Amino acid sequence: MGEVTVLVGTTKGAFLIEGGAARSGWRVRGPFCGGWPINHVVGDPESGVIWAGGGGDWFGAGVWRSADGGESWELVKLSRGEMDEWASNDPGFAEMIGWTDTPAPFEGMSQVWSLRAAHGRVYAGTKPARLLVSADGGESFDEVGGLTEHPSRESWNPGGAGLVLHTIVPDPEDAQRMWLGISAAGVFATEDGGKTWERRNRLGNEGACADHHHPAGPSDGEVGHCVHNMVRAEGAGDLLYQQNHHGVWRSVDGGRSWDDISAGLPSTFGFPIHVHPRDPNVVWTLPLNGDMEGRYPPDAKAAVWKSADGGESWQDKRAGLPQEACFFTVLRQAMAGDRAEPAGVYFGTNSGSVFASVDEGETWDEIARHLPTVLSVEVLER
Repeated sequence: MGEVTVLVGTTKGAFLIEGGAARSGWRVRGPFCGGWPINHVVGDPESGVIWAGGGGDWFGAGVWRSADGGESWELVKLSRGEMDEWASNDPGFAEMIGWTDTPAPFEGMSQVWSLRAAHGRVYAGTKPARLLVSADGGESFDEVGGLTEHPSRESWNPGGAGLVLHTIVPDPEDAQRMWLGISAAGVFATEDGGKTWERRNRLGNEGACADHHHPAGPSDGEVGHCVHNMVRAEGAGDLLYQQNHHGVWRSVDGGRSWDDISAGLPSTFGFPIHVHPRDPNVVWTLPLNGDMEGRYPPDAKAAVWKSADGGESWQDKRAGLPQEACFFTVLRQAMAGDRAEPAGVYFGTNSGSVFASVDEGETWDEIARHLPTVLSVEVLER
């Protein structure tokens, strides 16, 4: 196993938490990216390049890029924000903040919400939901028009954070195939490189969902469209898992049908989900007490729930996690893992902590604390 770096996106920039090959002695570096809110940070294990996407109404949307392990960063501005409008009309303000009139190729987007590097390209999901692609390592981006022009687009409804494209799942073997998660429009898939997209939200076990009484729950033969996060299991065909606004779901056919696997969990509400890098039946999630009850761990006792049989049964893993007065939230992109043996699992909280398990979720250690609100966690191994 190579060097392990946990990539963390927060409301006040990106951070790198380095644990080396031993996954110990963790060291925090940052904040990077000019204090921007950073929704997602990803890295390329071959080149070591790191990308961080974020922004907001003030900054506009953009992707930061570092080719030297975070020592320096360059910003690719995608849209203008309020700051740009102020500075363009106030030379004194522009001078004070060191503003330059950087071209921004897109309008009507406020943030980058998700990133993924695959098959020599970098993909970015935005708010509102659009998919961008870069063929030059993130130096410039084009829009994937097939998604923007999807016939159902006018019916897409925003979730609580707006209409966001938050999950990008490429097929590692086939550059033509990809899945997306959009809140609250559901799952979309392409098999022709993004030219066309199929909406894939059909229920597989509709009869088992009669007790789901919730506006975001399954109805009319479809799983709730407010998908929170989605992952693909390696080496198992098109096996997908998703944490939805109302339940955990599994699809064995690439999203063409979804089965509810929430039975045994303390709540149907949560944000992140993660699958083992080698065993497609091992999956982790972190349930919260409910969307209207405070969005913290049930009974204010933190636990990561693990399944070793594809969601047929679940076990709570609490060792090393706070078991009283715990009111944090773990957001949709704030759980990830490494490919070591045994596999590591990591998650971050809105209270600024990052927890790590180097024994596949059995025990946990807090490797960083007092960070800003953690929005995303990914792992870079080199």
